[in-house]
Amino acid sequence: MVHSFQDNFFIEKSKKLGRPLILDGAMGSLLQENNVPVDNHLWMSKAILENPDIIKNIYADYIKCGADIITTNTFRTNLSAVKHSSFKSEILVKEALKIAKESVINTEVLIAGSNPPAEDCYQVERALSNSEIENNHKKHIDLLFENECDFVLNETQSHLDEIRIICEHCKKNNFPFVISLFITEELNILSGEKLIDVINFIKKYNPLAVSFNCIMISTFKKIFEEIDLDFNWGVYLNCGDGTFKNENIKCGVPPDEYSETIEKYLDKKPLFVGACCGSSPEHIKKIKKLLDG
Repeated sequence: MVHSFQDNFFIEKSKKLGRPLILDGAMGSLLQENNVPVDNHLWMSKAILENPDIIKNIYADYIKCGADIITTNTFRTNLSAVKHSSFKSEILVKEALKIAKESVINTEVLIAGSNPPAEDCYQVERALSNSEIENNHKKHIDLLFENECDFVLNETQSHLDEIRIICEHCKKNNFPFVISLFITEELNILSGEKLIDVINFIKKYNPLAVSFNCIMISTFKKIFEEIDLDFNWGVYLNCGDGTFKNENIKCGVPPDEYSETIEKYLDKKPLFVGACCGSSPEHIKKIKKLLDG
């Protein structure tokens, strides 16, 4: 079911369940564990065509462990990534959504269409022009909705020009969306703006939620202490054992420890919680057990 922009089905579903929604965890690091090779430009997107059954098995594990939302394996199927390869965004996104839709048959699990930054997640200086960035996001978001994701999850966003493009495009086209931010230790995004100013900017476009992903636990602790989370928000933190730029990602935050971390923030009523790089279905299982308790 494709929802309308005006329908905050996150809130309705959360009320019905009596708890925050549970987003799935990492996909890329689990594909690595299954010996799927990393591509320099496409990250783990080749698996959409070459290893679809592995992706389906990972989704099945997340759903079994309690995920209310699964995320498409489209973190690098956007135009700026595929231009360095022989692959086409149209084919990759179509097949990625086919895998996701087959995985949620006979469930009420939502599908989040993953839309990444136009360039590398942690890249401060821009190589693409504004028109290239705009075309990249509009085309990729359109493809995700044409292939029937429930909402678009704009992940690891940290440049205000991209955030503006995404917000304006989604609002204009009545697309439900989440903006998920990557934040520095100083609580700025990479383009330099303060977090609180960015949040206030995004809220004007009526997103389903503003969330935070791929940041360390210590960084989110600062956000929690300094920012009033008086809006629809979500969080899925980095569980890796190294720096953000590690190509080979392994778990550095065990499921029990991660669940204890999430528990500290439940009083502020997140709309959804999940886990990011280095996590696994066991992390989601622990979150489900926590929320059920």
